[in-house]
Amino acid sequence: MHVEDHLWFSPCLSQNMPLRVYGHWGVPILVFPCSLGRYFDYEGMGMIEAISPYIEAGIVKLYCVESLDAETWYNFGVSPAERDRRYQEYDSYIVNEVAPFIRNHCQQPEVRIMTNGCSMGAYHAVNMFLKHPDCFAGCIALSGLYRLDRREFGLQADDIGPVYFNSPVHYLAGMDNPWFLDWYRKSRIVICVGQGAWEDETQEDTRSLEHIFLDKHIPAWIDFWGHDVDHDWPWWYQQMRYFLGSLYQEP
Repeated sequence: MHVEDHLWFSPCLSQNMPLRVYGHWGVPILVFPCSLGRYFDYEGMGMIEAISPYIEAGIVKLYCVESLDAETWYNFGVSPAERDRRYQEYDSYIVNEVAPFIRNHCQQPEVRIMTNGCSMGAYHAVNMFLKHPDCFAGCIALSGLYRLDRREFGLQADDIGPVYFNSPVHYLAGMDNPWFLDWYRKSRIVICVGQGAWEDETQEDTRSLEHIFLDKHIPAWIDFWGHDVDHDWPWWYQQMRYFLGSLYQEP
C-alpha cells in the first residue's frame, strides 16, 4: 500500500500539523481521528487494514489529519467562547490548508472531498461537511455526538450560545439558507450508529439529525445497526466496509 507522511507549519494554527495519506488513487476521503486522537490512529487501531482492499484497488484514498481536541472541546480550563475560537482556527486549517492540499495531491482541482470519522471523528466529519458543503461531498460518520451540550464536553444548555455554530443539532435545526440546503440535497450523507453498549447518547443525536434531515427534505442515509452493535472498532470496521462497498464499488 502506498503511504505518505506530510508535515507543514500551519499559518491558521501557528504550529506544525502532520497528515498521512493512504492509497495511490480513488475518491478522496478526509479522516478525522477519535477524541484526542492522532493522525496515525486509523492505522494503529486497525481500520486501514480492515478497508485495505478498497485502498489498494484505487477505490478510495484516505487523508488522515491530526485532531485539535485538547485545545478545543476537551480544553475544560477555558471558556466555551475560547474553545470555539480555537476550533474556528482548526476549521480554517481544514478548509484553507488541508482541502487545497488534497485537491492538488489528487490532481483534481474541483473535486469535493468526502469526510469520515468514528466517535469524535464523526462529529468533525459531520460538522465540517455541514459548514462547507461546497468543499465537501458528504460524510460517512459512525457513532458520533452531534450536539455540544453533552457531559462529554463539559457543556450545558446555557453554554450553547458561544458554540452554537459548531453544534450541528442546534444550527442545522435553524438552517433555512437555500444555498446550504441545495448543497446538502446533492451530497452523500451517511450517518450510522449501533444500538449496543456505549451508544445511548450517540443514538439520541443521530435520531435528532434524522428528524431534521427529514423535516428539511434532505436525503440522508441514517442507519441504526443492531442492539449487539457496540461503540467500538470491530463494528466500525464492518460499517466502513459496508458503506464503502455500497457508495462506490466492491474491490
